[in-house]
Amino acid sequence: MSDDVILVIVVVTALLFDFTNGFHDTANVVATSISTRAMPPRVAITFAALLNFVGAFISLAVAATVAKGIVDTGAVTSTTVFAGLIGAIAWNLATWYFGLPSSSSHALIGGMVGATFAAQGADAVNGDGLLGKVIVPALVAPVLAFVVAGTAILVAYAIIGRLRPGPVTHGFRLGQLASGGLLALSHGTNDAQKTMGIITLALVAHGNIDANHFHVPDWVVISSASAIALGTYTGGWRIIKTMATRIIKMDAAQGFTASGAGAAVILASSHFGFPLSTTHVINGGILGAGAAKRFSAVRWGIAGNIAIAWVLTLPLAAIIGAIVWWITRIFGTGAVGPVVVSALLLLGLLAIFARRLQQGSPVTATGVQ
Repeated sequence: MSDDVILVIVVVTALLFDFTNGFHDTANVVATSISTRAMPPRVAITFAALLNFVGAFISLAVAATVAKGIVDTGAVTSTTVFAGLIGAIAWNLATWYFGLPSSSSHALIGGMVGATFAAQGADAVNGDGLLGKVIVPALVAPVLAFVVAGTAILVAYAIIGRLRPGPVTHGFRLGQLASGGLLALSHGTNDAQKTMGIITLALVAHGNIDANHFHVPDWVVISSASAIALGTYTGGWRIIKTMATRIIKMDAAQGFTASGAGAAVILASSHFGFPLSTTHVINGGILGAGAAKRFSAVRWGIAGNIAIAWVLTLPLAAIIGAIVWWITRIFGTGAVGPVVVSALLLLGLLAIFARRLQQGSPVTATGVQ
Protein backbone atom coordinates (compact mmCIF):
# COMPACT_ATOMS: atom_id res chain seq x y z
CA MET A 1 0.00 0.00 0.00
CA SER A 2 2.87 2.36 0.85
CA ASP A 3 4.45 1.74 -2.57
CA ASP A 4 1.14 2.58 -4.26
CA VAL A 5 0.93 5.88 -2.39
CA ILE A 6 4.49 6.76 -3.41
CA LEU A 7 3.70 5.95 -7.05
CA VAL A 8 0.67 8.26 -7.01
CA ILE A 9 2.80 11.02 -5.48
CA VAL A 10 5.49 10.46 -8.14
CA VAL A 11 2.99 10.68 -11.01
CA VAL A 12 1.42 13.87 -9.62
CA THR A 13 4.89 15.37 -9.00
CA ALA A 14 5.99 14.45 -12.53
CA LEU A 15 2.97 16.20 -14.00
CA LEU A 16 3.69 19.20 -11.78
CA PHE A 17 7.23 19.26 -13.18
CA ASP A 18 5.75 19.05 -16.67
CA PHE A 19 3.59 22.06 -15.83
CA THR A 20 6.59 24.05 -14.55
CA ASN A 21 8.50 22.96 -17.67
CA GLY A 22 5.69 24.45 -19.75
CA PHE A 23 5.53 27.84 -18.06
CA HIS A 24 9.32 27.98 -17.61
CA ASP A 25 9.96 27.23 -21.28
CA THR A 26 7.09 29.27 -22.74
CA ALA A 27 9.68 31.93 -23.51
CA ASN A 28 11.54 29.49 -25.75
CA VAL A 29 8.54 29.29 -28.02
CA VAL A 30 7.02 32.77 -27.99
CA ALA A 31 9.87 35.21 -27.32
CA THR A 32 10.69 35.85 -30.98
CA SER A 33 7.04 36.33 -31.99
CA ILE A 34 6.37 38.73 -29.10
CA SER A 35 9.60 40.68 -29.59
CA THR A 36 8.88 41.36 -33.28
CA ARG A 37 5.15 41.88 -32.64
CA ALA A 38 4.25 39.09 -35.03
CA MET A 39 1.58 38.07 -32.51
CA PRO A 40 0.12 39.61 -29.35
CA PRO A 41 1.50 37.92 -26.20
CA ARG A 42 -1.62 36.01 -25.17
CA VAL A 43 -2.34 34.89 -28.75
CA ALA A 44 1.25 33.68 -29.13
CA ILE A 45 1.05 31.72 -25.88
CA THR A 46 -2.30 30.12 -26.75
CA PHE A 47 -0.95 29.15 -30.17
CA ALA A 48 2.17 27.66 -28.54
CA ALA A 49 0.15 25.74 -25.93
CA LEU A 50 -1.99 24.05 -28.59
CA LEU A 51 1.01 23.04 -30.68
CA ASN A 52 2.91 21.87 -27.58
CA PHE A 53 0.03 19.49 -26.93
CA VAL A 54 0.01 18.18 -30.51
CA GLY A 55 3.81 17.86 -30.63
CA ALA A 56 3.85 15.53 -27.64
CA PHE A 57 2.25 12.79 -29.76
CA ILE A 58 4.79 12.83 -32.59
CA SER A 59 7.56 10.63 -31.15
CA LEU A 60 8.60 8.61 -28.09
CA ALA A 61 12.35 8.33 -28.78
CA VAL A 62 13.30 10.91 -26.15
CA ALA A 63 11.05 9.24 -23.56
CA ALA A 64 12.95 6.00 -24.07
CA THR A 65 16.28 7.77 -23.56
CA VAL A 66 15.18 9.40 -20.30
CA ALA A 67 13.68 6.17 -18.97
CA LYS A 68 16.50 3.82 -19.94
CA GLY A 69 19.60 5.70 -21.08
CA ILE A 70 20.67 7.88 -18.14
CA VAL A 71 20.38 5.74 -14.99
CA ASP A 72 20.17 2.00 -14.33
CA THR A 73 16.48 1.13 -14.50
CA GLY A 74 16.91 -1.79 -12.12
CA ALA A 75 18.47 0.41 -9.45
CA VAL A 76 15.73 3.05 -9.45
CA THR A 77 12.89 3.15 -6.92
CA SER A 78 9.78 5.32 -6.87
CA THR A 79 11.32 7.39 -4.06
CA THR A 80 14.42 8.00 -6.18
CA VAL A 81 12.28 9.26 -9.05
CA PHE A 82 10.36 11.49 -6.64
CA ALA A 83 13.56 13.04 -5.27
CA GLY A 84 14.89 13.69 -8.77
CA LEU A 85 11.65 15.41 -9.76
CA ILE A 86 11.71 17.67 -6.70
CA GLY A 87 15.29 18.65 -7.56
CA ALA A 88 14.18 19.63 -11.07
CA ILE A 89 11.10 21.53 -9.90
CA ALA A 90 13.09 23.45 -7.28
CA TRP A 91 15.66 24.55 -9.87
CA ASN A 92 12.93 25.49 -12.37
CA LEU A 93 11.21 27.68 -9.80
CA ALA A 94 14.43 29.34 -8.71
CA THR A 95 15.51 30.25 -12.24
CA TRP A 96 11.99 31.31 -13.20
CA TYR A 97 11.83 33.61 -10.18
CA PHE A 98 15.04 35.36 -11.24
CA GLY A 99 14.04 35.42 -14.92
CA LEU A 100 16.85 33.12 -16.12
CA PRO A 101 16.02 30.87 -19.10
CA SER A 102 17.79 27.74 -17.83
CA SER A 103 17.19 24.19 -19.06
CA SER A 104 14.24 22.27 -17.61
CA SER A 105 15.56 19.18 -19.40
CA HIS A 106 18.94 19.35 -17.71
CA ALA A 107 17.27 20.13 -14.39
CA LEU A 108 15.26 16.93 -14.68
CA ILE A 109 18.22 14.81 -15.72
CA GLY A 110 20.43 16.40 -13.06
CA GLY A 111 17.83 15.76 -10.38
CA MET A 112 17.51 12.11 -11.41
CA VAL A 113 21.27 11.59 -11.55
CA GLY A 114 21.77 13.18 -8.12
CA ALA A 115 18.99 11.19 -6.45
CA THR A 116 20.15 7.93 -8.05
CA PHE A 117 23.76 8.60 -7.07
CA ALA A 118 22.72 9.27 -3.48
CA ALA A 119 20.58 6.15 -3.33
CA GLN A 120 22.68 3.60 -5.23
CA GLY A 121 26.12 5.08 -5.88
CA ALA A 122 27.99 5.97 -9.06
CA ASP A 123 27.54 2.53 -10.65
CA ALA A 124 23.80 3.21 -11.07
CA VAL A 125 24.49 6.25 -13.30
CA ASN A 126 25.09 5.55 -16.99
CA GLY A 127 28.09 7.81 -17.62
CA ASP A 128 28.26 7.01 -21.34
CA GLY A 129 24.58 7.78 -21.79
CA LEU A 130 24.88 11.00 -19.80
CA LEU A 131 27.84 12.13 -21.88
CA GLY A 132 26.62 11.02 -25.30
CA LYS A 133 22.91 11.75 -24.97
CA VAL A 134 22.98 14.87 -22.77
CA ILE A 135 26.28 16.70 -22.35
CA VAL A 136 27.62 16.49 -25.92
CA PRO A 137 24.27 17.56 -27.47
CA ALA A 138 24.11 20.37 -24.91
CA LEU A 139 27.41 21.71 -26.24
CA VAL A 140 26.75 21.12 -29.94
CA ALA A 141 23.08 22.11 -30.30
CA PRO A 142 23.24 25.82 -29.32
CA VAL A 143 26.36 26.33 -31.45
CA LEU A 144 24.62 24.65 -34.39
CA ALA A 145 21.52 26.82 -33.91
CA PHE A 146 23.80 29.91 -33.67
CA VAL A 147 25.49 29.06 -36.98
CA VAL A 148 22.26 28.12 -38.79
CA ALA A 149 20.42 31.25 -37.63
CA GLY A 150 23.41 33.50 -38.38
CA THR A 151 23.82 32.07 -41.88
CA ALA A 152 20.08 32.27 -42.55
CA ILE A 153 19.82 35.92 -41.53
CA LEU A 154 22.76 36.89 -43.76
CA VAL A 155 21.11 35.14 -46.71
CA ALA A 156 17.78 36.78 -45.88
CA TYR A 157 19.32 40.27 -45.73
CA ALA A 158 21.08 39.67 -49.05
CA ILE A 159 17.75 38.79 -50.68
CA ILE A 160 15.64 41.60 -49.18
CA GLY A 161 18.29 44.31 -49.02
CA ARG A 162 16.74 46.55 -51.69
CA LEU A 163 13.09 45.86 -50.96
CA ARG A 164 10.78 48.24 -49.11
CA PRO A 165 10.87 47.67 -45.34
CA GLY A 166 7.09 47.65 -44.83
CA PRO A 167 6.18 44.67 -47.03
CA VAL A 168 9.32 42.82 -45.93
CA THR A 169 8.47 43.16 -42.24
CA HIS A 170 4.88 42.09 -42.89
CA GLY A 171 6.08 39.06 -44.84
CA PHE A 172 8.49 37.92 -42.16
CA ARG A 173 5.86 38.37 -39.46
CA LEU A 174 3.58 36.06 -41.43
CA GLY A 175 6.52 33.69 -41.79
CA GLN A 176 6.90 33.67 -38.02
CA LEU A 177 3.47 32.09 -37.73
CA ALA A 178 4.96 29.08 -39.49
CA SER A 179 8.43 29.06 -37.91
CA GLY A 180 7.05 29.84 -34.44
CA GLY A 181 4.42 27.13 -34.83
CA LEU A 182 7.08 24.63 -35.86
CA LEU A 183 9.17 25.64 -32.85
CA ALA A 184 6.20 25.08 -30.52
CA LEU A 185 5.55 21.70 -32.13
CA SER A 186 9.19 20.67 -31.70
CA HIS A 187 9.19 21.86 -28.09
CA GLY A 188 6.21 19.64 -27.27
CA THR A 189 7.85 16.74 -29.08
CA ASN A 190 11.08 16.95 -27.09
CA ASP A 191 10.11 18.30 -23.68
CA ALA A 192 6.84 16.51 -22.93
CA GLN A 193 8.58 13.21 -23.62
CA LYS A 194 10.92 13.74 -20.69
CA THR A 195 8.00 13.60 -18.28
CA MET A 196 6.64 10.56 -20.11
CA GLY A 197 9.99 8.87 -19.63
CA ILE A 198 10.12 9.70 -15.91
CA ILE A 199 6.58 8.42 -15.24
CA THR A 200 7.31 5.27 -17.22
CA LEU A 201 10.52 4.79 -15.22
CA ALA A 202 8.47 5.02 -12.02
CA LEU A 203 6.01 2.44 -13.42
CA VAL A 204 8.93 0.11 -14.19
CA ALA A 205 10.29 0.58 -10.65
CA HIS A 206 6.84 -0.15 -9.22
CA GLY A 207 6.49 -3.30 -11.33
CA ASN A 208 3.64 -2.11 -13.58
CA ILE A 209 5.82 -2.36 -16.71
CA ASP A 210 8.41 -4.98 -17.57
CA ALA A 211 11.77 -3.30 -18.15
CA ASN A 212 12.45 -5.75 -20.99
CA HIS A 213 9.25 -4.71 -22.78
CA PHE A 214 9.46 -0.94 -22.52
CA HIS A 215 6.46 1.06 -23.67
CA VAL A 216 4.82 4.34 -22.73
CA PRO A 217 1.13 3.89 -21.79
CA ASP A 218 -1.39 6.07 -23.63
CA TRP A 219 -2.58 7.73 -20.42
CA VAL A 220 0.99 8.84 -19.71
CA VAL A 221 1.27 10.44 -23.16
CA ILE A 222 -2.07 12.26 -22.88
CA SER A 223 -1.54 13.50 -19.31
CA SER A 224 2.02 14.70 -20.06
CA ALA A 225 0.89 16.51 -23.20
CA SER A 226 -1.93 18.19 -21.27
CA ALA A 227 0.30 19.28 -18.38
CA ILE A 228 2.95 20.91 -20.56
CA ALA A 229 0.29 22.63 -22.67
CA LEU A 230 -1.42 24.03 -19.57
CA GLY A 231 1.92 25.22 -18.21
CA THR A 232 2.73 26.88 -21.52
CA TYR A 233 -0.61 28.67 -21.51
CA THR A 234 0.09 29.98 -17.99
CA GLY A 235 3.24 31.62 -19.30
CA GLY A 236 6.56 32.37 -17.59
CA TRP A 237 6.48 36.13 -18.10
CA ARG A 238 9.75 36.90 -16.33
CA ILE A 239 11.74 34.69 -18.70
CA ILE A 240 9.78 35.93 -21.71
CA LYS A 241 10.93 39.44 -20.83
CA THR A 242 14.58 38.34 -20.70
CA MET A 243 14.50 36.52 -24.03
CA ALA A 244 12.16 38.86 -25.89
CA THR A 245 13.75 42.19 -25.07
CA ARG A 246 16.96 41.97 -23.04
CA ILE A 247 19.28 39.79 -25.18
CA ILE A 248 18.78 41.61 -28.49
CA LYS A 249 16.16 43.83 -30.07
CA MET A 250 14.97 41.58 -32.90
CA ASP A 251 13.46 42.56 -36.21
CA ALA A 252 10.98 40.27 -37.97
CA ALA A 253 13.63 38.64 -40.15
CA GLN A 254 15.75 37.76 -37.12
CA GLY A 255 12.73 36.37 -35.30
CA PHE A 256 11.85 34.20 -38.29
CA THR A 257 15.36 32.79 -38.71
CA ALA A 258 15.96 32.26 -34.97
CA SER A 259 12.76 30.26 -34.43
CA GLY A 260 13.22 28.36 -37.71
CA ALA A 261 16.79 27.37 -36.82
CA GLY A 262 15.72 26.34 -33.32
CA ALA A 263 12.86 24.19 -34.63
CA ALA A 264 15.10 22.42 -37.14
CA VAL A 265 17.73 21.53 -34.53
CA ILE A 266 15.17 20.37 -31.94
CA LEU A 267 13.22 18.18 -34.38
CA ALA A 268 16.43 16.54 -35.61
CA SER A 269 17.53 15.85 -32.04
CA SER A 270 14.11 14.44 -31.10
CA HIS A 271 14.35 12.02 -34.03
CA PHE A 272 17.59 10.60 -32.63
CA GLY A 273 16.28 10.50 -29.04
CA PHE A 274 18.42 13.29 -27.58
CA PRO A 275 16.71 14.95 -24.57
CA LEU A 276 17.80 18.35 -25.78
CA SER A 277 17.54 21.65 -23.97
CA THR A 278 15.15 23.74 -26.05
CA THR A 279 16.30 26.73 -23.99
CA HIS A 280 19.89 26.29 -25.15
CA VAL A 281 18.83 25.90 -28.76
CA ILE A 282 16.53 28.88 -29.14
CA ASN A 283 18.93 31.14 -27.27
CA GLY A 284 21.66 30.00 -29.64
CA GLY A 285 19.40 30.90 -32.55
CA ILE A 286 18.59 34.33 -31.11
CA LEU A 287 22.26 35.09 -30.46
CA GLY A 288 23.23 33.92 -33.95
CA ALA A 289 20.57 36.02 -35.66
CA GLY A 290 21.62 39.06 -33.62
CA ALA A 291 25.39 38.68 -33.92
CA ALA A 292 25.29 38.09 -37.68
CA LYS A 293 23.57 41.44 -38.18
CA ARG A 294 25.80 43.35 -35.79
CA PHE A 295 27.98 41.78 -33.10
CA SER A 296 27.50 44.71 -30.73
CA ALA A 297 23.70 44.36 -30.99
CA VAL A 298 23.83 41.41 -28.58
CA ARG A 299 23.91 42.19 -24.88
CA TRP A 300 26.70 39.74 -24.14
CA GLY A 301 26.63 40.41 -20.41
CA ILE A 302 23.07 39.08 -20.16
CA ALA A 303 23.98 36.20 -22.48
CA GLY A 304 26.85 35.40 -20.11
CA ASN A 305 24.51 35.29 -17.10
CA ILE A 306 22.28 32.87 -18.99
CA ALA A 307 25.30 30.71 -19.87
CA ILE A 308 26.28 30.54 -16.19
CA ALA A 309 22.77 29.32 -15.33
CA TRP A 310 23.13 26.64 -18.02
CA VAL A 311 26.43 25.42 -16.61
CA LEU A 312 25.08 25.29 -13.05
CA THR A 313 21.80 23.53 -13.90
CA LEU A 314 22.95 19.90 -14.03
CA PRO A 315 25.15 19.91 -10.90
CA LEU A 316 22.87 22.05 -8.71
CA ALA A 317 19.72 20.11 -9.67
CA ALA A 318 21.69 16.94 -8.92
CA ILE A 319 22.65 18.26 -5.48
CA ILE A 320 19.05 19.20 -4.71
CA GLY A 321 17.85 15.77 -5.87
CA ALA A 322 20.38 14.06 -3.61
CA ILE A 323 19.41 16.23 -0.63
CA VAL A 324 15.71 15.50 -1.15
CA TRP A 325 16.43 11.75 -1.25
CA TRP A 326 18.34 11.98 2.03
CA ILE A 327 15.46 13.96 3.59
CA THR A 328 12.94 11.30 2.58
CA ARG A 329 15.19 8.63 4.15
CA ILE A 330 14.94 10.40 7.51
CA PHE A 331 11.32 9.23 7.59
CA GLY A 332 12.14 5.67 6.50
CA THR A 333 11.47 3.86 3.24
CA GLY A 334 7.71 4.33 3.22
CA ALA A 335 5.45 7.08 1.94
CA VAL A 336 5.89 9.49 4.90
CA GLY A 337 9.01 11.18 3.47
CA PRO A 338 7.51 11.92 0.03
CA VAL A 339 4.28 13.11 1.68
CA VAL A 340 6.14 15.54 3.94
CA VAL A 341 8.30 16.88 1.10
CA SER A 342 5.23 17.21 -1.16
CA ALA A 343 3.41 19.20 1.51
CA LEU A 344 6.37 21.56 1.93
CA LEU A 345 6.63 21.98 -1.86
CA LEU A 346 2.92 22.75 -2.13
CA LEU A 347 3.15 25.39 0.58
CA GLY A 348 6.14 26.96 -1.16
CA LEU A 349 4.33 27.04 -4.49
CA LEU A 350 1.26 28.64 -2.97
CA ALA A 351 3.41 31.33 -1.35
CA ILE A 352 5.27 32.07 -4.61
CA PHE A 353 2.18 32.30 -6.78
CA ALA A 354 0.29 34.35 -4.20
CA ARG A 355 3.12 36.87 -4.26
CA ARG A 356 3.17 36.92 -8.05
CA LEU A 357 -0.59 37.50 -8.21
CA GLN A 358 -0.24 40.45 -5.83
CA GLN A 359 2.45 41.95 -8.07
CA GLY A 360 0.31 41.54 -11.20
CA SER A 361 1.25 40.46 -14.74
CA PRO A 362 4.26 42.23 -16.28
CA VAL A 363 2.86 41.93 -19.80
CA THR A 364 0.68 44.45 -21.49
CA ALA A 365 -1.61 43.96 -24.46
CA THR A 366 1.09 45.13 -26.83
CA GLY A 367 4.18 43.40 -25.50
CA VAL A 368 6.58 42.83 -22.66
CA GLN A 369 7.27 45.83 -20.49
